[in-house]
Amino acid sequence: MITTIFFDAAGTLFHLPRGVGWHYQEVAARFGCLLEEKKLEQAFRQAWRQMPDSPTTRQARPDDDKGWWFKLVEKVLEENGVSPKQLDRHLYFEALYTEFTRPGVWELFPEVRDALAQLRPRFRLGLISNFDGRLRPILAHLGLADWFDPLVISSEVGADKPDAWIFQHALAQAGAIAGETLHVGDDPRSDWQGAAAAGLHVFRLRRPENSFRDLVAQLGNGEFS
Repeated sequence: MITTIFFDAAGTLFHLPRGVGWHYQEVAARFGCLLEEKKLEQAFRQAWRQMPDSPTTRQARPDDDKGWWFKLVEKVLEENGVSPKQLDRHLYFEALYTEFTRPGVWELFPEVRDALAQLRPRFRLGLISNFDGRLRPILAHLGLADWFDPLVISSEVGADKPDAWIFQHALAQAGAIAGETLHVGDDPRSDWQGAAAAGLHVFRLRRPENSFRDLVAQLGNGEFS
């Protein structure tokens, strides 16, 4: 019997309705630098694939992974041919870093709130995310600040999915058993492979092929028991 459900955050519970490129463009425009949204989006995705995983330390990273994000933003700007004279790297980064904590930037997927409300009385709900401390205000803006216990954030525990340790840490925090725990996520490597390797059941979220409605239905049918 499943007793505990862990969720991924970005891409699973919520998303950027305007897209990453839109925000990179909008913030740059505040500094008088006009860039193309599509090129910024493409450069972000390329930089995301190229960035190395943060090292597993099993303790909070001192900068909350801010340095990692700065390097990614630098790559995006370099790919778009933006020189430091055109756009101050540090001023732009600080504005962009704050941008993604503003109310209204992130949006829940349509079915998420109703599905969580159905699951909450029956299961312990937790969250395991490769994010940083900004996740807390994001969840607050979305009205989900008190819905997850434990809330395990990679930068705060010093391990990223798919490292088995972050799942083990979450299980210990929840007092849960891997064989009675389900992990819900959209990333094949971080969520599906990582959780399965740690012994958890996995719901492979593949929007638009499936959604949280399918999750609720499958749990109701006892498919993960």
